[in-house]
Amino acid sequence: MTEIAVPQVDPFADMRLTEWTSCGGCAAKWGASLLAGLVRDMPAGSDPALLIGLAPFDDAAVYEVAPDVALVSTTDFFPPLVDHPSDFGAIAAANACSDVFAMGGRVAIAVNVAAFPENFPPEAIVAIFDAAAAVVAEAGGTIAGGHTIRNPEPIFGLAVQGVVHPARIFRKGGALPGDVLMLSKPLGTGLALAGGLENDKAAAIDGMRRLNRAASEELQALGAAVHAVTDVTGYGLAGHGWEMAERSNATLAIDTDGIVAYPGAREAAQRGVRTGGDPRNREYVAGHVESTASAAGEALCMDPQTSGGLLAAVDPSVVAHLSARWWRVGEVAAGPAALVLR
Repeated sequence: MTEIAVPQVDPFADMRLTEWTSCGGCAAKWGASLLAGLVRDMPAGSDPALLIGLAPFDDAAVYEVAPDVALVSTTDFFPPLVDHPSDFGAIAAANACSDVFAMGGRVAIAVNVAAFPENFPPEAIVAIFDAAAAVVAEAGGTIAGGHTIRNPEPIFGLAVQGVVHPARIFRKGGALPGDVLMLSKPLGTGLALAGGLENDKAAAIDGMRRLNRAASEELQALGAAVHAVTDVTGYGLAGHGWEMAERSNATLAIDTDGIVAYPGAREAAQRGVRTGGDPRNREYVAGHVESTASAAGEALCMDPQTSGGLLAAVDPSVVAHLSARWWRVGEVAAGPAALVLR
């Protein structure tokens, strides 16, 4: 007797998580200018084992627990930027794990940070948690618990703990004149989601779900030839690039015509589409950026990214050893600290 295949029905096909919130993803972050002032007023850590804390801040905190082991600690959470619960959970997890990879570490454990309205569908919460757990497992870690509260808008993310050798930490600072700037993912998640077609949005979602684990491991294999690393998230390539330039006392030059963008992102920028994080990111780099780029090229650099790629300043001699996931976004020149968009 021939069995008849029963088509799988997606129970969340008609769900629209973005209708539950006013903004989503890393675009929901406080503006970097406001946050910098807040962090500046916080007391610096006095424990000598705190290798990286708030002064200066980096992508994650790092605490030495033994001569050859340091703890990498970070947290990241935000409202939905996509409609499907599984996409939301996976993207939030990949984004939270990214800071550990940006520091050159490996993920160990994570705990969920969650807030949902009381009338939020419980099966959607389960799908979010399940997708996040699968991504954390792919990152090499385990979900070890979490905390959930009531909130008018859904919010989800994770606190992630990883480990790194104290002598092999990646930092934002350290880029040297002559270095090549390499990026491991396309740009334009915000623009694609705001102004792209359905296929464009699907491509951006696939990219945001992808971990930076393999990219980080490639950099770790290059040793001392990697001089500075950060991940590109809510402050856009311009904001995170400026932080690298400032910490390195160097000039970062971005070739905007060669930017590899998600499908539909550059076209959306050319039509004048902008996200809510765009003006905040422009404010953050105001006075530090010199631009001869097109309006669309600038917009791609200012666009807030969610679960974006790793930005690395590396010696030119090792560029050929990086895989095809990487693309050249610019170069480093001698100071003063500045960002050049051309």
